[in-house]
Amino acid sequence: MLHSSAQRKPHFDKILIANRGEIACRVIRTAKKLGIKTVAVYSEVDVDSLHVTLADEAYCIGPAPSAESYLRMDKIIDVCRRSGAQAVHPGYGFLSENAVFAEQLAKEGVVFIGPPASAIVSMGSKSESKAIMEAATVPVVPGYHGSNQDAHFLKRKASKLGYPVLIKAVHGGGGKGMRTVHSENEFADALQSARREAEKSFGNSDVLVEKYIERPRHVEVQVFADTFGECVALWERDCSVQRRNQKIVEEAPAPGLSPEMREDLCQKAIDAAKAVKYVGAGTVEFIFDNDTDKFYFMEMNTRLQVEHPVTEMITGLDLVEWQLQVAAGNPLPLSQAAIPLVGHAFEARIYAENPRNQFLPDSGPLLFLSTPEPTHVFAPSMPAPAASVPALARTVNTNVDDVAPSLRLEQGFEQGAQIGVYYDPMIAKLVVHGRDRTEALRILRGALDKYQVVGVATNIEFLRTLAGNDAFIDAELETGFIRKHDNDLFRPLPPPSAEVLAQAALYVTLRDQLKRPAGVSTPWTSLASRRFGGDVYERIITISTEDTSVPSAAVHIRSTTNGLFDITVKAASYEKTFTSVTGQLSSPTTVLSSLDSVSLRTTIVSQPPPPALPASSSPNTMERLHVFHNGHKLTLVLPSPRWLQSLGGDVLNAQKGALRAPMPSLVVNVPVSVGDKVNKGDTVVILESMKTEMILRASVAGVVKSVGCKKGDMVDEGKELVAIDSEEES
Repeated sequence: MLHSSAQRKPHFDKILIANRGEIACRVIRTAKKLGIKTVAVYSEVDVDSLHVTLADEAYCIGPAPSAESYLRMDKIIDVCRRSGAQAVHPGYGFLSENAVFAEQLAKEGVVFIGPPASAIVSMGSKSESKAIMEAATVPVVPGYHGSNQDAHFLKRKASKLGYPVLIKAVHGGGGKGMRTVHSENEFADALQSARREAEKSFGNSDVLVEKYIERPRHVEVQVFADTFGECVALWERDCSVQRRNQKIVEEAPAPGLSPEMREDLCQKAIDAAKAVKYVGAGTVEFIFDNDTDKFYFMEMNTRLQVEHPVTEMITGLDLVEWQLQVAAGNPLPLSQAAIPLVGHAFEARIYAENPRNQFLPDSGPLLFLSTPEPTHVFAPSMPAPAASVPALARTVNTNVDDVAPSLRLEQGFEQGAQIGVYYDPMIAKLVVHGRDRTEALRILRGALDKYQVVGVATNIEFLRTLAGNDAFIDAELETGFIRKHDNDLFRPLPPPSAEVLAQAALYVTLRDQLKRPAGVSTPWTSLASRRFGGDVYERIITISTEDTSVPSAAVHIRSTTNGLFDITVKAASYEKTFTSVTGQLSSPTTVLSSLDSVSLRTTIVSQPPPPALPASSSPNTMERLHVFHNGHKLTLVLPSPRWLQSLGGDVLNAQKGALRAPMPSLVVNVPVSVGDKVNKGDTVVILESMKTEMILRASVAGVVKSVGCKKGDMVDEGKELVAIDSEEES
């Protein structure tokens, strides 16, 4: 039941969002809905970002590195003074769980839209929060949660627990500062790496060590509390599918939970929040052991989570609006018994990363972006529960014929935006809701089929494969899901079909004909084709894939009468001819054609090579064609002429022992010097890109011949960082 409007205090007039990307845009949308003015802050590289455009006011707070901009409390507070913002919404990440920031805002008379500083300290510290849980008789994972941070001491604790163990940053979340260690030999390097990442992400390098549960599920409960002592649970989410300890697909409610288990989890989460006098939105995370059916408290995140939209979809609520209501001093809008639990929702995080290369993040411009059409900006309303249903021991309501399938898109970037190396590589979140899990999963697959991105590598194809995986469909969930089903999720890519190659060749032909000035004939425009009597156009187009081990295909295309084409595709394993093919470019990226009497509308986007890269046999030095066909993306390559490759030199085929930057990165450390002797597997360069640390190790044993970078350098993809003279060659 809604509380009386007579009790309600007015909303803020103006708020500042101390964040960027999709979460800043998300907060701005709710604020606009409520008539609240918004203030954005941005770093120098974010000057053209979407959140800056959407806000009523925007202020630059420093250079790109987070430590000089989004983590600068003094600059953000100064913007509060200058803009007159009455409250600050921290989003997630950055300063969202920083108690000092909350305290400083309070001193300035500015409301922190979040919990009190005391709760952030208690629950933001994984070690302290576990102590609170133990006192409340909530089971916790065995481990060391104390303050002794001596490396040798922690290593002894790990040995006593027995490997594998999990090293985890005491502060923060999002998988940052977390490492799984499988043997004693790995512990020292993993500890150093976790501490460095924790320090950069959260400003605190303290860690804890826990026993690593082999087959866990990640189940979390969304809680909400007000300043009147009331606290409710907005049900649970399953966030088990992860890579690098970071979630990529979340769903609500958690599959397979009985009403009794739901009640137990939700009550424990409410008790945890009340124990620290919590206020606002928070998430209590549990590890659920698939082998024992027991759950253990993991941590509490004292902020709005990335995955909050799936909770909104099954409840029909706007959690950002709830945050603003509670921060203004109002009671919770609904009691526990009045909170709906309807249908099923999924969230798929769209990342700039390459799943087939260890999910390494990517950066670059969004050259092309086409998304599925959202049905809603906010969650659609859900029917209220019947008066007879239990408050917490709730069964999911799936008998809702009047609830239509719905889709939301939470994004912070538009076509043309730059995905940089300084921040998290998430581009957007795709959120769907259906009457049950089966329907929601079908909607998710269909939406992913329509999601098209060119300019950076993305995980969209991987997400589509995951959503169609039998084990995922059957809800056989665990945090090691991707590793366990690696063979199914990363099957060898099939060679491009004749239909795809024919459409690619047709695109190149139509595009090049449009580019050629009327009446102009030069040797350069006629080299690749022949004309007879001015009416017949004939050309052979060589097309490769990014896999250089796969032979190229030759596509012979010949124009006939009435604008039709005959196309013959000669690949390594087949030859196929299409006759009387129609073809036209309805836009620079859309080919309308008919092959074998089937009408097709295909998106094909050309991506020229970076101008600074000389021609070579490497695919990233050639023009790439990104073909979106039948819900899948295939990347084809138009090889550079051999004479051009010869002039450029194959500079990217490095000698054995050379280590190159796998992506644009920041150099964190170079622990070797010229003349040093290294063994195969030794650490030679440590890089960071998009808040993810990468260690480059020597591929051969030998002597360091050259070092092409130093700590603090920004390096481009493909830059040679260290060269090693191999012992095998000497």
